[in-house]
Amino acid sequence: MKKIGRNEPCPCGSGKKFKNCHMGKEDELFFDGKSEIPFETSARITSLPTVSYGRSQEIIDKLDIKGLTGSHMGIKFIDLKQYRDLDILDRQTSDRNLTGGVFVNVLKTRPSDPDNVYIAISPKVNDSTIIHELAHVLTYLDGSNVLPSIAKPLSLEAGIPIEHCEHPYEFAKWFNYLKNEFEVQPDAEDTIICFLYENEMLIKSADIIKQDIIFLRSKSEQILQFLNKNSAKIDALIRELPGYIGSRVNKEDA
Repeated sequence: MKKIGRNEPCPCGSGKKFKNCHMGKEDELFFDGKSEIPFETSARITSLPTVSYGRSQEIIDKLDIKGLTGSHMGIKFIDLKQYRDLDILDRQTSDRNLTGGVFVNVLKTRPSDPDNVYIAISPKVNDSTIIHELAHVLTYLDGSNVLPSIAKPLSLEAGIPIEHCEHPYEFAKWFNYLKNEFEVQPDAEDTIICFLYENEMLIKSADIIKQDIIFLRSKSEQILQFLNKNSAKIDALIRELPGYIGSRVNKEDA
């Protein structure tokens, strides 16, 4: 087994540092330097039939992955329910993604298909969800190596909202590009991300990878303060959009 540094990300894909995850329990890992789960398990995912729900195929056909990121990787869409039924979901996946789409952890698909990344989507997936998951993919392929699966364990350790780790600055950059390129109206949550991006409030991928808890807490507090200060403006931006869950304006501002 390849020697892993104490402070390196654990190869299980949890997003935690190795010393806080599988150090001392290395026999639980399926790791040969290239893959983290058995080939047979990986193949259960990559053998699922591809789908083209919504505008997914139209968008991917027009997307120049190599030109944008320099990566030769392809992107395949699979059915979300069929992926869920395999019972090997990313445990860190958010409820939102389970109802629309999820960027499948590459540690799960790489053993059986190292040339493609996979996005699982539902038949009723909307445009905002499609480009949301594609933004995650482009962020990864562009060299940040930040996977959405790192967000939950890191946010729990730091005691900050998961969104602050799940949607770094680079993710928002790609989402904004896709939004403009394919004329997509973002939902309420993605509109907030775009607002934070435009105001340079998001955490950079490099800082997430470092897993500096004190720094992340400080940046998260700045984000929360900014959202609180601009709650009325944000509410006006999102109140007519899908996914709106009610006014975020502070009672004392109402």
